[in-house]
Amino acid sequence: MAEEGGAWRIEMGAGAVELRRAAFGDRPEVEVWGALRGGVEERWLAAVVLGGQGHYAAAASVLGELIVGGGLFGSLAASTLASHRRQLGGHAAARVLDGRALAMAPAGGGGDEDDVDAAGARADALLGLAADAIGAGRLTEARRLHARVEPHGWRSRVRHQWLAAEIALAGGHAEHAVPPAEVAAATAREANGTRHILKSDLVLGVALVVWGTPESVGRGLNLLQCDLNHTDRRRLFSLIWPTALVLANAQADRTIADSSNVKESAKNALSCVLRRADPLGRRLAAHSPWVPTALLRSGEPPNADAQMNFLTD
Repeated sequence: MAEEGGAWRIEMGAGAVELRRAAFGDRPEVEVWGALRGGVEERWLAAVVLGGQGHYAAAASVLGELIVGGGLFGSLAASTLASHRRQLGGHAAARVLDGRALAMAPAGGGGDEDDVDAAGARADALLGLAADAIGAGRLTEARRLHARVEPHGWRSRVRHQWLAAEIALAGGHAEHAVPPAEVAAATAREANGTRHILKSDLVLGVALVVWGTPESVGRGLNLLQCDLNHTDRRRLFSLIWPTALVLANAQADRTIADSSNVKESAKNALSCVLRRADPLGRRLAAHSPWVPTALLRSGEPPNADAQMNFLTD
């Protein structure tokens, strides 16, 4: 890993260790373009990093090649691309990819701390399918798929708790979403996984605000504001816009003056994400009921329920 002009970047040949630190550790903002010419694992990890930064088109190009190659990293790549499609509101497109990921997942157990193994690939695919079902409003299916997951490494444990929280939110039980969101946040912090910490705090902040007690709303607003500051500093555009939009809507509901500034942050981040997306990703976002593309076209209210429907990752 080298530093140039104050920005860290990973060179070709740096290996998977530094890339894992970028994908799952404390440097999610690192530049990874040089790693795109590396081996299979390096390219997959680089695509994970690029997705977190909102470089969806670049990630999709790499992930598509890996999916064709099949095997463990083909399965992981399909789940990763499904996650990126879901983040742009394309739950139906994501479901196809998650189905491919599950079909490609090799037999075998776990043991890798980051779930980069057969058990992790199966968990990623099943959790992705559960998230797809939430986006489609099929909660019974989501609960069934969620129950099939056997988390091993810290990453699958965190995502398992995210889905538990999101199922509770989608079912109208925000108070039941708080405990699993708390567990996800604690597990991510124990692993020092910055991107997963910030996503966990987003899920927890949403659960607290939607719960609606004076104490939970105050804590949720503070958590979301802190989360927005950190995602912005790390330039994690895939998390900046949903965090900002949730916070802006929550502030507007309570006539807090800063809501218009925060909504402008959401607009700028979403605009950046869509410019960096591939044509299919942009089409999915434009036609999704969950992605607030109206925010970019006019001052009209967004077409998404920012409280829950684009949390799925």
